[in-house]
Amino acid sequence: MTVQRPTPFQPATPAPDQVAFDRHELGQILGLYGRMVAAGEWRDYAMSFLRDMAVFAVFRRTAEHPLYRIEKHPRLRQQQGMYAVVGMDGQILKRGHDLPTVLRVLERKLIRPVD
Repeated sequence: MTVQRPTPFQPATPAPDQVAFDRHELGQILGLYGRMVAAGEWRDYAMSFLRDMAVFAVFRRTAEHPLYRIEKHPRLRQQQGMYAVVGMDGQILKRGHDLPTVLRVLERKLIRPVD
C-alpha cells in the first residue's frame, strides 16, 4: 500500500497587497473633486491604499478630520456594494455597487439656490 501526500491548496489568484482605485474610478472622483474645488467647497485631498480598502478623503481646509471619505471595499462587492461615502462623523451617507450613483450624494452639495 502506497501513501500519497495531498497536494497543498493554492488559490488561483493571490490576494493583492493593497486595494486601489483604478484609472476610471479615480477619474470620476477627481472630476467631482475639481468641480467642488471650483465652487470653493473643498481645498485638499488625501488617498490611502490599505490591505482591505482604498480611501479618498476630502478636506475643506488642511485639518485633522476629512469632510467626506470615499471608500472602496472589494470584499463587500456581493453584499451592500463596494463603494461608500462616509461623512465627517462616520455616518455612511450612501453605499452602492456603482460609483457615479454613490458620488451623486456629494454632487447635491454643489447645487445651491440662486438669490
